[in-house]
Amino acid sequence: MFDLGIVIVSYNTRDLLRRCLQTVYANTGVTFQVVVVDNASKDGSADMVLREFPQAHLIASDKNNGYSIANNMGLRWMGYSERGVTDSAPRYSVLLNPDTEVPPDALCIITAQMDANPNIGIAGPKLVMANGQIDKACRRSFPTPWVSFTHFSKLGKLFPNSPTFARYNLTFRNPDEAYEVDSVVGAYMQLSKAAIAATGLLDETFFMYGEDIDWCYRVKQAGFSVMYLPQATVLHLKSVVGKLSPKARFEFYRAMLIFYRKHYRKNTPLPVHWLVLAGLMVKGGPALLPEMRHPSDFKPAQVSG
Repeated sequence: MFDLGIVIVSYNTRDLLRRCLQTVYANTGVTFQVVVVDNASKDGSADMVLREFPQAHLIASDKNNGYSIANNMGLRWMGYSERGVTDSAPRYSVLLNPDTEVPPDALCIITAQMDANPNIGIAGPKLVMANGQIDKACRRSFPTPWVSFTHFSKLGKLFPNSPTFARYNLTFRNPDEAYEVDSVVGAYMQLSKAAIAATGLLDETFFMYGEDIDWCYRVKQAGFSVMYLPQATVLHLKSVVGKLSPKARFEFYRAMLIFYRKHYRKNTPLPVHWLVLAGLMVKGGPALLPEMRHPSDFKPAQVSG
């Protein structure tokens, strides 16, 4: 049995993926297997993996199914499923973005921390961007209606040291201390076998964005903790493809709508509910209307670079 099963979903990120894999395979102190799920890239990503990293298992999809489905394909190949986990499945799974670079001791550090505390269901490292600044998404609170309001109204930016207004990205907390958080980000999130057995896989309703927060929510509901562990620092280059894509922007707000409807709608007073929907319409645009009216009939858009 491997210590880690690492799933990397790629979509037209060949050069970033190459560097990511180089850094992963430089890690020591733990055993691991790598699954690359390629979402029908047109830049030769799949061929590069076959040619340069034959030790990795490649799943080449013929279409872009999105982040959740692709990760679940990799997880199922390693022995995880909605019905449980096989004995041969790795002790931990890692979701890793292709635009990350993993120091040679990072996998070992996080695994040791999780081994020392079996109640940790999910852990994530400190993510830093190319400019040296912390990627704020690596330690977050759940986007409750209030937390979301303080973020999108810029109150969190105006008062970054306020526990009341800056909970979205926890900017009032020391980024160099380890502590329990609501959520870490899917760019690097490591899950225990027990947590996956208790909660199942990623919710495939999310095409991209939100699926990592949803998984953290379910893991915490199952009684596990989610830990931010800055003892390991991972570079996150944050590819700009998604930022430039209107479809990706739409999927971000669609994900917020799905998360809200799934976890908060039931206990949200009607006036606040209508305010939430109005705010999402302002940010996400009228394209969200089909999801609001008939969520079961809505099909997520394919995202192109």
